[in-house]
Amino acid sequence: QLTYVQVVEELSRGCTSSALVYATQQHAAEPIIHSGAAPLKRRYLPDLATGKKIAAIAITEPTVGSDVVSLQMTAQRDGDSYVLSGSKQFITSGDVADVVAVLASVDRARGREALTWFVVERGTPGFGVGKIEKKMGLRASSTVALDFRAVRIPAEQRLGEEGQGFPLLLAMLNGSRPNIGAIGVGLAQAALEAAIAYAKERVQFGQPIARHQAISHLLADMATQVQAARLLVYDAGRRVDAGEHGTALGMATAMAKLFASEMAMRVTTDAVQVFGGYGYMRDYPVERMMRDAKVLTIFEGTSQIQRQVIASSITRS
Repeated sequence: QLTYVQVVEELSRGCTSSALVYATQQHAAEPIIHSGAAPLKRRYLPDLATGKKIAAIAITEPTVGSDVVSLQMTAQRDGDSYVLSGSKQFITSGDVADVVAVLASVDRARGREALTWFVVERGTPGFGVGKIEKKMGLRASSTVALDFRAVRIPAEQRLGEEGQGFPLLLAMLNGSRPNIGAIGVGLAQAALEAAIAYAKERVQFGQPIARHQAISHLLADMATQVQAARLLVYDAGRRVDAGEHGTALGMATAMAKLFASEMAMRVTTDAVQVFGGYGYMRDYPVERMMRDAKVLTIFEGTSQIQRQVIASSITRS
């Protein structure tokens, strides 16, 4: 996990959208890695690892975000098949994915105990792409709605036993949260570097603005925040690698995601400020960085949800 977040961080320095596509590929493979039967692993994982096939993960729905237990999508058993019905919203790479890991309920009356993972392939009858979203940022990464209209798949494409979806989701979040934090660190690092370079070149009042205390102290704060977030993300990665689990790990990964994502928003905003009027223009990169940063505080659990996880962990411990 530590090596992985470092790779995500470096990719994000160059292109946040590319880093997200890379991270999504790994995230979508997690249900197959942890719960897929051996034939499914042989069928999908080699092509996903090499990039021959693209993967997506479908959890969020039009009316369901943070409250995953309230998922409306159903998977009804019918002999040796399941029939999936419902829709998913805000699915990264959904329109280009060859393989989609889908979370659905086999019995909505049972709540979280009925949540189950399935694998659906592109081209399966009844499975289609809906609206392609026009986003504020991350425009090089597609985000779409997915429609499941009585999609019939073999029972063998269920991942794990029925009802094992929610515990697996919680475990997956401990890996995905540091990944989003790493995107924030890489993005903020790029914004910081751009701001420093510009501040050394831009001359006002007879000297580069980097020599003015107002700007130099702003850059100092930006650098400090980036490094603090990096250490939180790396610590979370090390904890995952060490096999930690439970409340302590959940709190560490939530802290990493919360701080790094909000830090990225602050640092990219400050970078625009350093650039002044030019920072607001598309001729310079920092306006895109600022737009890209915002969603980091929303997906994979909003900042409000992360604070709830941290608060619950503190009070329980």
